[in-house]
Amino acid sequence: MEHIKFTLSATQSLPNPAQVGVVASGDLEALYKPGEGDQLEVAIVTSQENSQNLWNNLFERICAAIDLPAGKLTLHDSGATPGVARLRIEQALEEARDA
Repeated sequence: MEHIKFTLSATQSLPNPAQVGVVASGDLEALYKPGEGDQLEVAIVTSQENSQNLWNNLFERICAAIDLPAGKLTLHDSGATPGVARLRIEQALEEARDA
Protein backbone atom coordinates (compact mmCIF):
# COMPACT_ATOMS: atom_id res chain seq x y z
CA MET A 1 0.00 0.00 0.00
CA GLU A 2 1.21 3.46 -0.85
CA HIS A 3 0.49 6.47 1.36
CA ILE A 4 0.39 9.87 -0.33
CA LYS A 5 -0.07 13.20 1.43
CA PHE A 6 -0.21 16.74 0.15
CA THR A 7 -1.73 20.10 0.99
CA LEU A 8 -3.80 22.24 -1.38
CA SER A 9 -5.06 25.81 -1.18
CA ALA A 10 -8.63 26.11 0.03
CA THR A 11 -10.93 29.01 -0.78
CA GLN A 12 -14.08 28.11 1.13
CA SER A 13 -15.35 26.32 4.20
CA LEU A 14 -17.99 23.62 4.35
CA PRO A 15 -20.10 22.99 7.46
CA ASN A 16 -20.46 19.20 7.59
CA PRO A 17 -18.33 16.05 7.56
CA ALA A 18 -19.05 13.55 4.79
CA GLN A 19 -18.39 9.93 3.86
CA VAL A 20 -19.07 8.44 0.42
CA GLY A 21 -18.06 5.22 -1.32
CA VAL A 22 -16.98 1.88 0.09
CA VAL A 23 -13.50 0.60 0.92
CA ALA A 24 -12.29 -2.56 -0.87
CA SER A 25 -15.07 -2.72 -3.43
CA GLY A 26 -13.02 -1.72 -6.46
CA ASP A 27 -14.35 1.71 -5.59
CA LEU A 28 -13.02 4.51 -3.46
CA GLU A 29 -14.00 5.82 -0.05
CA ALA A 30 -13.77 9.57 0.49
CA LEU A 31 -13.96 11.04 3.99
CA TYR A 32 -14.14 14.80 4.45
CA LYS A 33 -13.70 16.57 7.77
CA PRO A 34 -14.28 20.36 7.84
CA GLY A 35 -11.52 22.60 9.08
CA GLU A 36 -10.52 26.21 9.57
CA GLY A 37 -8.08 28.19 7.51
CA ASP A 38 -7.07 28.10 3.89
CA GLN A 39 -5.73 24.59 3.34
CA LEU A 40 -7.11 21.19 2.43
CA GLU A 41 -4.96 18.33 3.69
CA VAL A 42 -5.26 15.29 1.45
CA ALA A 43 -4.25 11.81 2.63
CA ILE A 44 -4.49 8.91 0.19
CA VAL A 45 -4.04 5.20 0.85
CA THR A 46 -3.86 3.36 -2.46
CA SER A 47 -3.15 -0.15 -3.65
CA GLN A 48 -1.49 1.26 -6.76
CA GLU A 49 2.26 1.71 -6.33
CA ASN A 50 4.00 4.76 -7.82
CA SER A 51 0.75 6.65 -8.34
CA GLN A 52 1.83 10.07 -7.00
CA ASN A 53 1.80 11.63 -10.50
CA LEU A 54 -1.66 10.23 -11.23
CA TRP A 55 -3.06 11.81 -8.04
CA ASN A 56 -1.26 15.11 -8.68
CA ASN A 57 -2.77 15.27 -12.17
CA LEU A 58 -6.23 14.40 -10.88
CA PHE A 59 -6.13 17.12 -8.22
CA GLU A 60 -4.82 19.68 -10.74
CA ARG A 61 -7.96 19.03 -12.82
CA ILE A 62 -10.21 19.17 -9.75
CA CYS A 63 -8.63 22.45 -8.56
CA ALA A 64 -9.21 23.97 -11.99
CA ALA A 65 -12.91 23.03 -11.86
CA ILE A 66 -14.04 23.64 -8.25
CA ASP A 67 -13.15 25.66 -5.16
CA LEU A 68 -11.68 23.37 -2.53
CA PRO A 69 -12.75 23.65 1.10
CA ALA A 70 -10.55 23.87 4.18
CA GLY A 71 -10.23 20.69 6.19
CA LYS A 72 -9.01 17.15 5.66
CA LEU A 73 -9.87 14.77 2.83
CA THR A 74 -8.94 11.12 3.33
CA LEU A 75 -9.16 8.73 0.39
CA HIS A 76 -9.00 4.94 0.56
CA ASP A 77 -8.47 3.77 -2.99
CA SER A 78 -8.95 0.15 -3.97
CA GLY A 79 -7.93 0.56 -7.58
CA ALA A 80 -10.63 3.03 -8.63
CA THR A 81 -10.23 4.69 -12.01
CA PRO A 82 -9.47 8.43 -12.06
CA GLY A 83 -13.07 9.08 -13.16
CA VAL A 84 -14.50 7.22 -10.17
CA ALA A 85 -12.02 8.90 -7.83
CA ARG A 86 -13.06 12.35 -9.03
CA LEU A 87 -16.74 11.43 -8.76
CA ARG A 88 -16.34 10.28 -5.15
CA ILE A 89 -14.32 13.38 -4.19
CA GLU A 90 -16.94 15.69 -5.70
CA GLN A 91 -19.75 13.69 -4.04
CA ALA A 92 -18.10 14.02 -0.63
CA LEU A 93 -17.73 17.77 -1.01
CA GLU A 94 -21.31 18.12 -2.24
CA GLU A 95 -22.58 16.10 0.72
CA ALA A 96 -20.53 18.25 3.12
CA ARG A 97 -22.08 21.37 1.60
CA ASP A 98 -25.71 20.16 1.48
CA ALA A 99 -26.10 17.82 4.47
